[in-house]
Amino acid sequence: MLPRSLWLAALLALGSSAQSSDSTAATSDVSSASSASRSGSASGSSSGSPAVVTLTGSQTSSAVFTGGISHLNSTRTSTAAGTGTSSSAQPTNTTPCNNYPEFCNRKYGNITEVVAHNAAFNIKGNLASNQDRSITVQLNDGIRMIQGETHYVNGSIFSCHTSCDLLDAGTYLKELNEVGDWVRDHPYDVVTLLIVNSDFIEPGNYSQVLQQSNLADYLYEPPYIPMRLDQWPTLSEMILSQKRVVVFMDYNADQVKYPYILDEFTHMWETPFSPTDRAFPCTTQRPPNLDQKAARNDLMYLANHNLNTNVALFGTSILIPNSAELNVTNAAAIEYGSLGAAEQNCTAMWDRPPTWLLVDYYDVGDGSVFEVAAKANGVTYNRACCGATSTSAATNTKGSAVAVLVALAAAVVVSL
Repeated sequence: MLPRSLWLAALLALGSSAQSSDSTAATSDVSSASSASRSGSASGSSSGSPAVVTLTGSQTSSAVFTGGISHLNSTRTSTAAGTGTSSSAQPTNTTPCNNYPEFCNRKYGNITEVVAHNAAFNIKGNLASNQDRSITVQLNDGIRMIQGETHYVNGSIFSCHTSCDLLDAGTYLKELNEVGDWVRDHPYDVVTLLIVNSDFIEPGNYSQVLQQSNLADYLYEPPYIPMRLDQWPTLSEMILSQKRVVVFMDYNADQVKYPYILDEFTHMWETPFSPTDRAFPCTTQRPPNLDQKAARNDLMYLANHNLNTNVALFGTSILIPNSAELNVTNAAAIEYGSLGAAEQNCTAMWDRPPTWLLVDYYDVGDGSVFEVAAKANGVTYNRACCGATSTSAATNTKGSAVAVLVALAAAVVVSL
């Protein structure tokens, strides 16, 4: 009888890169598979309409994907079956993880992604906004960290800028559900949330909202507290487990009580916050007094590249995006004040690129911010930007009966 692990694996339609070579100092590292309990890599090839994905390795997750045609590789390992070998040529992967097949076998902490600063603050005509497009469109365009300031008002958490009288983007639950809808429809993507706990409230309040949201089933719980840079799983491992939403909180996180709300500053550091200096120094600011060896070797890091100017709105002093400089601030070109120059400077200083590039109005520059991230990752940015109402990466997770039957047939053949 066909082992249960093969039946499960036959239904998986996940591709991951076979690449695992080290990057240079100018690119994020390509990591080998993690030694965590979930292990595996995937490769596949597409010769026409449906993606043909080949899965190799072993995994303990019961998550099932049927969005494409899945084949088990003839060389496989499983805890429930023996090992087969074959000299047949191995196909290459075409299924992207976070928009690039090359990312599937890279560790979470060794990929540079673009962050939408105050992603929910996209209210037209409001000077306190930081973005122009909805969170859904941001994710479609390639944003993979949703960051945002929150406030506790009348027993509920709201996405508000400084004050809900100034800019009120609605409840945080609404924001989480919008992200959750997107995550559900994009099974090959890993998304990160960075919560700004502006009122320093107890983390249980955020835990309650997260559990109420449609993100609850996707929340990642790390095996170690804290996770060091080389301990993170690969994207393919996170996707296989379906625990592919990572949540960080800047202050008052308690990972013992709420293991899916990670303490930001034991996992990453930030360059100067709310910068007004166009030089964008790539020095550590938060957490304060950070050991520089730990900053270099153990922690991820976020480069704040959102140029601000100080204005008074309704009697309140507030930092808002310096719109006059946005074309330069978000530019990929190596020039004073540009994101391209900042990434280059950070990489030279720390021997690796930033894990995250935080920007305002990411769409200014027609994708230049994603071009900078791609360069840091050693891949080529060739997507259209910006304002996508849908994305080709979206996959029907229900799949088709034909795909399931083909996958099962492939598993039977392999088991013979």
